Amino acid sequence: MATVDVIKCCMDSIRQMSDEIRDAIIYLDSGCTESFEYLGAFSLFLELGAHAICSLEKISPLDKVVDWNSTSGPAKKIVVITSRLLSDAHRYIIRCLSALQTVCSCAIFTCISETGHSAYPESPLGPDAYREYESLLVQDYEELARKSLMDSSHAGESTVKESTSAEDEGWSQLTTIEEDTLNFVSDASAQNLNEDNVIDRTGDVRKKLKVSVHHFPLILCPFSRRFFVLPSEGSVAEAYLSTEHDNSISFGLPPISTGTTSDGEDVPPGATLTAQFLYHLAAKMDLKLEIFSLGDSSKTVGKLLTDMSSLYDVGRRKRSAGLLLIDRTLDLLTPCCHGDSLVDRMFSSLPHGERMSSLSQAKSSQSPVKLGPAYLQRSPLTVQIPLNNVRKEATSSSDNFQLVESVEAFLRGWNSRDSTSQMVELVNFSAKLGEMSSQDLQSDLLCGSFVSTQNFHGTPYLEAILERRTKDGAMLIKKWLQESLRRENISLNAKIRPGYASISDLQPMLKALAKSQSSLAKNKGIIQLAAAALFALDESYSAKWDAFNSAEKILNVNAGDTSQSLAAQISDLINKSALVSSQGNNKMDAQRGLLTLQDALLLTVVGYILAGENFPSSGTVGPFSWQEEHFMKEAIVDAIVENPTVAKLKFLQGLTQDLEANFNRKSEEKKEDLSNNTENVDFDDDDWGSWGDEDSGKDKRKEQVYDDMQLKLELRDRVDNLFKFFHKLSSLKKNLSFREWSQAMSKFNDDPYSNKGLLYKVLSRVLAKHEVHGLEYHSSTVGRLFKSGFGRFGLGQVKPSLADHDVILVFVVGGINGVEVREAQEALSESSRPEVELILGGTTLLTPNDMFELLLGDCCCV
Repeated sequence: MATVDVIKCCMDSIRQMSDEIRDAIIYLDSGCTESFEYLGAFSLFLELGAHAICSLEKISPLDKVVDWNSTSGPAKKIVVITSRLLSDAHRYIIRCLSALQTVCSCAIFTCISETGHSAYPESPLGPDAYREYESLLVQDYEELARKSLMDSSHAGESTVKESTSAEDEGWSQLTTIEEDTLNFVSDASAQNLNEDNVIDRTGDVRKKLKVSVHHFPLILCPFSRRFFVLPSEGSVAEAYLSTEHDNSISFGLPPISTGTTSDGEDVPPGATLTAQFLYHLAAKMDLKLEIFSLGDSSKTVGKLLTDMSSLYDVGRRKRSAGLLLIDRTLDLLTPCCHGDSLVDRMFSSLPHGERMSSLSQAKSSQSPVKLGPAYLQRSPLTVQIPLNNVRKEATSSSDNFQLVESVEAFLRGWNSRDSTSQMVELVNFSAKLGEMSSQDLQSDLLCGSFVSTQNFHGTPYLEAILERRTKDGAMLIKKWLQESLRRENISLNAKIRPGYASISDLQPMLKALAKSQSSLAKNKGIIQLAAAALFALDESYSAKWDAFNSAEKILNVNAGDTSQSLAAQISDLINKSALVSSQGNNKMDAQRGLLTLQDALLLTVVGYILAGENFPSSGTVGPFSWQEEHFMKEAIVDAIVENPTVAKLKFLQGLTQDLEANFNRKSEEKKEDLSNNTENVDFDDDDWGSWGDEDSGKDKRKEQVYDDMQLKLELRDRVDNLFKFFHKLSSLKKNLSFREWSQAMSKFNDDPYSNKGLLYKVLSRVLAKHEVHGLEYHSSTVGRLFKSGFGRFGLGQVKPSLADHDVILVFVVGGINGVEVREAQEALSESSRPEVELILGGTTLLTPNDMFELLLGDCCCV
């Protein structure tokens, strides 16, 4: 039987679109770009006959002259692939159609099904969403084309442009088209359309444009054949998972499990879209799912998945698989900590790409506060691997001159009528190239990225690194570099020591392998991975990661002692961070491994979660006594007052400017006092006349003291609310069902010092066929029929076990990290069934920085 391969399934789905892709320009939104970059699908698009692959958000009229396959004539059809709702992608699609005047066919593929569109609260489309959008897009395009053509025909007579208001018909009811769209289209029309074309397009827009909308569910970011997450700028990952209520801790995380599930309108959009995605993923992979869930949000997703299954699935021959859904909130400790994973280190240290779309910010500002943001701002998964240190001799001044000549020739051939202004820009560009050093130019141009399909003799790079710890991963990269150098017959002057792979070992091998263009192109996969590892293991980033890891170990040890020692350790971390923030430079502090106030707050979160596990009844409200918490609160207040600029936190919104003004005023007063003390003051008769001014000075100082006191009282109120949030985090495991489950886990685990995460413990018990408290099985339609109808005759259905399946799909609602992927593979290899095909997935890839944003940033519910 064929093995389950997420990458192969995605590639096969793209090949099924071959008829639409052939001779078309492909437009990808930011979420799809992220997905297909990890998938390595760009070459497949060109292989299937695509003219070009372009960005949907950065549409340009020049896109239609790009032709990678050298076919004759301009492209007459486009294919738009979007990871968003059709209503969100509409303004980009309409700009694309209007800019490319020769297009007569538009095929749109979206990862959101028609059911998902109708169920999503922000979507104006109904159950027949695709057909509705087809007609509305043609109607809107026809209206916009007429207006733009009228503007272009009167361009010589008047330069005044009238802004268009939203109409009461067509797509205008659903979303407004921005004014810059009309300006963009008018410019493109004026440059590319002659008068005969204008008349022809005015009368025959609707007949020429053919629109079709299709469902393409497999838009995901595969890190390996059996591990994937959702794209950060897709509608599924951006949809909120929790509404604002007592059990919510973050809009991007499931609420605290209390044993109740959401029904009807209370179901968050993120849960609905996640269920839709998993249902269609299983259908594409030809799997029949037996669904198990752990946590309230997972139970909601499992119930939605079960309701979507029908009697028609029973007779079909599908491979049976078990689906395990787990709430991220059941284990916040693992993603908050800096574990032993090279992948987590790389994703935390490497610079990430910028978000393409500002749509989520606009939508979030319009959403009701009680429901939370319409879209979450998740960190992009696309990383930029700097390669400038690998090839420092890449670009010479002669190369820059040739680049300028090439651009000049292209501009003259593109539009000779408007070459004057472009020549001015070209001169400025050439001057800029001349001023830029070779290293600066390389840093802008030479950036690598991760591609899951790149492999070494059949071994995928990312997949192999995911299953190893930091030291083992670095040694594996060193081995790959040595074998690549041997294969290329490249000799190395430096002496490579056996054993642990250090930066001094990896760097000369990497530079030697990337020295020639042919070797760089042939070995780009290992070169990019090695460059990313060097970046992450550099002291400027590894020192802080190691400092975090040491602090977390100390907190873990103190949590096994007493609440007093744990509280004292947290207070000490806060006080040290305040001292660092007031004295040093952030970059220098990171290189020395010093922690800032934000870092100390994240460690406070870790401390409170540990306290909730070990001291659930120490305090009346929280895990610590009033006096212990008082010291921590005062430490945070003093740290913020001493340096308010370092803490851009949500719980300080509206107070930051006052804190900064107060800090600046006190700094100026200290400078004035210091200057007055250094001056020699001579008493003469004129000084006696100023005695009367002392009273006014005292009054002013009293007002300042009063203002300072008011500001500090308000700050203390904010900090009190922050600690109420910490109490909520410490109570994650206080509910009865979870406490029973946690006790069962501790009994199962013989090693009291083991710090394995939730996923490892659950999989270990499941594969050993031990009972997992709180794990719910969702019966299918037939199963419920047997249970209710035939059960009275002794024909009831036996409850299946997750370990009985040869394929197990685990999906963490809220996100997963690299440590958990490695631990899940360890649990599988240590079990009695290592042959089980384990597929791991999550809403997003979480780093400690992401957890800080979710728990203490804009997404939190403080």
